[in-house]
Amino acid sequence: MKKVLLVAALAFGTLTVSAQEEATEAVATTTEVVEAQDAFAEVALEELPEAITAALEAAHPGATISKAYVNEAAQYKLDVTKEDGEAVELYADAEGNWIEM
Repeated sequence: MKKVLLVAALAFGTLTVSAQEEATEAVATTTEVVEAQDAFAEVALEELPEAITAALEAAHPGATISKAYVNEAAQYKLDVTKEDGEAVELYADAEGNWIEM
């Protein structure tokens, strides 16, 4: 009986260590994906393409851009305050087309 309990305890310990290692790997993979997706660098508002500012004015009249970012794919992330004071994050390509991220 003691041997059965010892084997059960060892098996449980092995499963626990294995589960912890898998969870750690999953967290590391998730972190890498988030970092790759959020590789935006801040740009000056003056450097934004005219198409983006025109699209913003058409879609959200009276809205202002507080910060802008661009990634390697020429996609822009905009921190925008709408006319009603609501802060939103919008994404657009260089031609002023809105994109979902």
